Amino acid sequence: MNPVMLSTTLLPPTRTLLRLSLRPLSTASPRPSSSEPSWLSSVKRISETDVFPNEYPGQNYMFNWCLNADGVTPLKKRAFRITKPLDLKVAGLALPPSSPLRVDAAAERANVPEAGSDALPFDSFDDAAQRIKDSLSLADGLFCPEGHVPGKRVGVRIITDAEDLAPALVGYLERAPRRDPASQPITCFVYGGGEEFSGYAIEEVEETREDGSRVAVSVATVVVSGKSPKLERVVAGIELSVEGLEADAAERAEKKAAEEK
Repeated sequence: MNPVMLSTTLLPPTRTLLRLSLRPLSTASPRPSSSEPSWLSSVKRISETDVFPNEYPGQNYMFNWCLNADGVTPLKKRAFRITKPLDLKVAGLALPPSSPLRVDAAAERANVPEAGSDALPFDSFDDAAQRIKDSLSLADGLFCPEGHVPGKRVGVRIITDAEDLAPALVGYLERAPRRDPASQPITCFVYGGGEEFSGYAIEEVEETREDGSRVAVSVATVVVSGKSPKLERVVAGIELSVEGLEADAAERAEKKAAEEK
C-alpha cells in the first residue's frame, strides 16, 4: 500500500439539525375582532403552525450535510439518497435490471490506478477529484446509491449524475440497515461528462468514537469520469478499495499485537 497523506477532517461529527421557524414569533396575542367570540381567537392561536424549512424528495438537509462533508454541494437541490429500489422510483429512475446484480470487473482493474503509484501521482488525483466534485455540485440532479460491498460489511456511497448508472449500482450493492446519513468507508464520485479519468486513493484518518476516543481508520475515494462511465470500472475501483482497506486494517492489527507483547 502506498503511503497517503493524513487527514483528520474527512469524518465529520454527528450533526443535530434544528428545524427553525421562518416566521417571526410575537409574544403579543392577537386581539379578537368585535364580531367573533373571545374563545374563537384562542382556538386560532392554538391551531397555528410554524413554517419549517422546506424538505422534499431530493432535498434533505441532513443528507446534504453529508454530501457537503464529502466535498459535493447539491446546488440544484436535487440529491437523492438511494438505499433500496423504492428510492429509485422516488428519484424518477428505473429499477435495477436484476438484484443482486453480479458484475465482473476483472478486466477494468488495470484501468483504475491507485493514487501515489507511478501511473497516478497524488497531485493529478487530487486535481481530478476536485474538478469532478465541482462538476457534480453543478449537476441538475445527484443520485447516490448506498449499501454494502457484496459479501463484505463495508459501506459505500456513490455520488453520480448518471441516471442510467444509478439503478445498476443499486442492484450491485447489498442493502444495508437504514440509518441516518453518515460518512462511509468508501465514497465514489462518478461524473457523466468531462475528460476520461479513473483512479482511487486510500487515506488514513482519525475517527472520533462515541466515548470520545480517537482511533486511526482508513477510508477510500474512487473517482471516475467520462462521457459514459462504465459500471465495471466503478465496481473495479470499489473492489480495489476494499482490498486496500483490508490490508491497512491487517497492518494496524499486526502492529498493535506487536506493541502488546
